[in-house]
Amino acid sequence: MILLTVRDLARQFDSDPVFSNVTFDVRPGEKIGLVGPNGAGKSTLMKILAGLDESDVGTIERHSAARITMLEQHAEFDARNSLLDEAKAGLQPLYALQREAEEIAHQMAVEQDSNGLDKLHKRYDLVQAELHRLDAYNLDHRVDEVLQGLGFSPDQYDRPVTQFSGGQQNRVLLARLLLAAPNVMLLDEPTNHLDIEATEWLENYLANADQALIVVSHDRYFLDKVTNRILEMHRHQVTDYPGNFSAYWGQRAERMLVQQRAWEKQQEEIADLTDFIRKNAYGQLASQSKDREKKLARIERIERPVDFQTFSMGFPKATRTADNVIEALNITQGFDKPLFENVTLRIKRGERIGIFGPNGSGKTTLLRTVLGEIAPRAGKVRLGNGVQVGYFDQKMESVNPDVDLIEAIRPKHKPEVTPGMLRDVLGRFGLKGEIVFQKVSLCSGGERSKVALARLSMLDVNVLVLDEPTNHLDLWACEALENALKSFDGTLIFVSHDRYFLDRVATHVISIENGEVRYFEGNYSDYHAIRKIREDEVAAKQQAAAKASAAKRDVETKSTSDKVAKKKRQFPYRQVADVEADIAKQEELIARLQADMVDPNVLRDGRRAKQVFDDLEAAQAELVRLYALWEEAVELN
Repeated sequence: MILLTVRDLARQFDSDPVFSNVTFDVRPGEKIGLVGPNGAGKSTLMKILAGLDESDVGTIERHSAARITMLEQHAEFDARNSLLDEAKAGLQPLYALQREAEEIAHQMAVEQDSNGLDKLHKRYDLVQAELHRLDAYNLDHRVDEVLQGLGFSPDQYDRPVTQFSGGQQNRVLLARLLLAAPNVMLLDEPTNHLDIEATEWLENYLANADQALIVVSHDRYFLDKVTNRILEMHRHQVTDYPGNFSAYWGQRAERMLVQQRAWEKQQEEIADLTDFIRKNAYGQLASQSKDREKKLARIERIERPVDFQTFSMGFPKATRTADNVIEALNITQGFDKPLFENVTLRIKRGERIGIFGPNGSGKTTLLRTVLGEIAPRAGKVRLGNGVQVGYFDQKMESVNPDVDLIEAIRPKHKPEVTPGMLRDVLGRFGLKGEIVFQKVSLCSGGERSKVALARLSMLDVNVLVLDEPTNHLDLWACEALENALKSFDGTLIFVSHDRYFLDRVATHVISIENGEVRYFEGNYSDYHAIRKIREDEVAAKQQAAAKASAAKRDVETKSTSDKVAKKKRQFPYRQVADVEADIAKQEELIARLQADMVDPNVLRDGRRAKQVFDDLEAAQAELVRLYALWEEAVELN
């Protein structure tokens, strides 16, 4: 079955198309990653698929059974609704089915007309079948799983949703969509407001979900874990690749190499033919020259492959600093309550420190404290001799929004720098053409990030401090920044939730969680491996303790076995074999009653269904009594 069929889709806003001739299908369970540089039209395509926008050309066919829903980016919540109310809104169709089943059961119990009862029976069967299909008997468990997986705690459930932060409200929207479980989910940057722990939970949830999805994401780890197919948007076209992101990345490189070689070979052939024709247009080989002209005209020209825009981001050579770049000694920081206490860090020259942790754990606060922007509540911070810091803040407030890009990166201490030199720098960060004359305030998030990074490259700094530098960058800009930072010979401190970025750039990582600040040598994968070893050690100790406790109980049980004869009986004396025979009969009765509970004939008769339910409860209670009698008989007979 094909849930969604897209044929020859095109969208155009000005003289150049955003995309054209877009064609693909979506089948049940497919996990599709939609990738491409910023501005390629990914979000536009997603809106068209969701029915929130229209294409200029082409068709979209939706299967009659397809429910296609896009993750909302902004929503207005009813101030009266709690977090739990909003999450459960995604399950309203299932709650409605449950209520309908209850209402039909009540109606069947009092209906006297045989025709009316038959209609009620048929509708009840359909509703029950749908409830079974949708697993609608564990809704509260599903709500808990999703809300807690996305970082909410039960004590927040009754809190009005309007009291949560913007990032938390975006997570509420994601929770509502996951619980609604449409069979085609359209997710545009679903991890933007998630910390690493919540992102890893979402990866596992989506990877195991039955629904199909199309996801736009710059998180390469996420794409690797979740997707089994990649659609690449580039130069107005969509190219289909099987496999996850890593598979796509390798296939794309191979495809580009094959296309480049084919183009080069054809260019050589064209050059040879052209040269022969030029030299032999007249003379003895003129007829052969005419044949070459015909052959040249028949050649179907291969278009030269054009890769994504490549950047040569870079930072100048760093001047030397003291060996200890930053020393933070026994620092405590926090406002109402400490975010962290008695933290000591010594950052050495040349280290690349990646900081990560849950939202609200104090990552940015730690960054600003060690920079001296915020005074610690206790302890002290010292910068080493010769340290010159360049700071990239999340909100990019260091960039003047009211000037053009050229002026935004102009260093005040270098009057000799010309506009042409500044344009060259912007070009190395992927900002070329007329955009350099545009005001910063009119730029996209990704463009503003590049401006802020370009500005840093114009400063004479030897310590780069970056707070979430990849948030608005596409995959190719991220890779360029990674290469530039790895080549930087100064010291780097950065906050990031991008695990791929942490892996490629960091030489050391700092984890902040539950007020604990931990320092690890190595990158994120090294940290993750160490944490796994420690968790396994803890689990092994707990298992050993449990075994020791069980052994102790066995000893205690054995030591008291001689005293059991003194215990008083709770039941009349019976032979063990007789009790076991009664237990077997009781279990057979319970099995028959449980079978009756799912028998459509029983369910159609409200009175009979109630009687079966009452009998089952009584039989289960009697089985509990018989087991207690059996244990006493084994122990005291």
